[in-house]
Amino acid sequence: MGIGTMARKEKATIYVTSTYLTESSVMPQLEGLEEVHFEVELVQFTQVRDMLGDGRLIKRRVVDGSGEFPMDCPLHDSLLRVHYKGMLLDEPKSVFYDTQIDNDGEPLEFCSGEGLVPEGFEMCVRLMLPGEKSIVTCPPDFAYDKFPRPVNVPEGAHVRWEIELLGFEVPKDWTGLTFKEIMEEADKIKNTGNRLFKEGKFELAKAKYEKLLREYNHVHPQDDEEGKIFANSRSSLHLNVAACYQKMGEYRKSIEACNKVLDANPVHVKALYRRGMSYMLGGDFDDAKNDFEKMVTVDKSSEPDATAALVKLKQKEQEIEKKARKQFKGLFDKKPGEISEVGMESKNGGDTAGSGEAVTSRDRDGSGKSSPPSAESDHAFDEEKPGLIGRIWPSARRIFSSLGLNRCTIL
Repeated sequence: MGIGTMARKEKATIYVTSTYLTESSVMPQLEGLEEVHFEVELVQFTQVRDMLGDGRLIKRRVVDGSGEFPMDCPLHDSLLRVHYKGMLLDEPKSVFYDTQIDNDGEPLEFCSGEGLVPEGFEMCVRLMLPGEKSIVTCPPDFAYDKFPRPVNVPEGAHVRWEIELLGFEVPKDWTGLTFKEIMEEADKIKNTGNRLFKEGKFELAKAKYEKLLREYNHVHPQDDEEGKIFANSRSSLHLNVAACYQKMGEYRKSIEACNKVLDANPVHVKALYRRGMSYMLGGDFDDAKNDFEKMVTVDKSSEPDATAALVKLKQKEQEIEKKARKQFKGLFDKKPGEISEVGMESKNGGDTAGSGEAVTSRDRDGSGKSSPPSAESDHAFDEEKPGLIGRIWPSARRIFSSLGLNRCTIL
């Protein structure tokens, strides 16, 4: 614990009382010791970071970089320049890519936060200082199993990267920029998010949109015209976040993002449409129908989109109903008390048509309308309930019924 607070080349005396004296190879004999003084000089150390907390993705610093950790690391999305060498973990000589050779000696340049390199690679580079060299061992799910794989890297391969961070460029600070310049910078980030969305990288696209929304908290339009442009841009970003959540299957969060737009503008047609779609995908059909119908009352030009959405909603409802009927098929074609026998009769290949006709003649009158339940039917239901043996051994109920015993009580 004491060494963990020391800097390189530091000398210190560490006083350890008996409470903290634990058995180790350094102190094999602890009995009778009240306090021990350790004179320590920290000559050198290698920073080893467990990136995932489970020992699978490990970053080892080999050469120190310049600056203070983590303030001078590229934590935010930046343009990064790195040299790296990639090899299979179990075969150190099997180098599958080396920027010094395969890239004509030029470093790899990429923007973080855009999914341009494997996830494990980017996670580690974000925690490097300029000039630092590190060795990274990475599991397949954070290397090339979810990323375009080099030809000579097999599926499921653990890899080792030797990475040197040459430098990085931080995003332009918006302080001192005019409103027009701020919106131009915002459009660049938004276009990047749109590209990621089209590529199916919804989590990364959402991060871009949310980053812009955080930056917008510090933007203050000066007049009504700027305020209108700013409000439209903010609404568009919220709806893009909603679209990402929708694609990710998180419909409740998508609805919350749409609500942020509708709170400011209750008649925003696009927000109503997107929220309606999220309601529909989440199974809230009534709320979805309300949003689609409201679209038409707000803007007649949206009627084709609203009509198409209502048709799709109807199809979705029919699919759910059909699935429910299939799932509970035969459950409501039995007399009260016979539900426990449905499974057994189907296994024995029994014909359920007769029981279906019995229900029809009993429960419906000649006009085909359902007859209202009577007091006698309530008592009949009580009489038809299966007893303990009927529940444990369903066929026993039929045996006792043939003997004129509808119920059997065990004393």
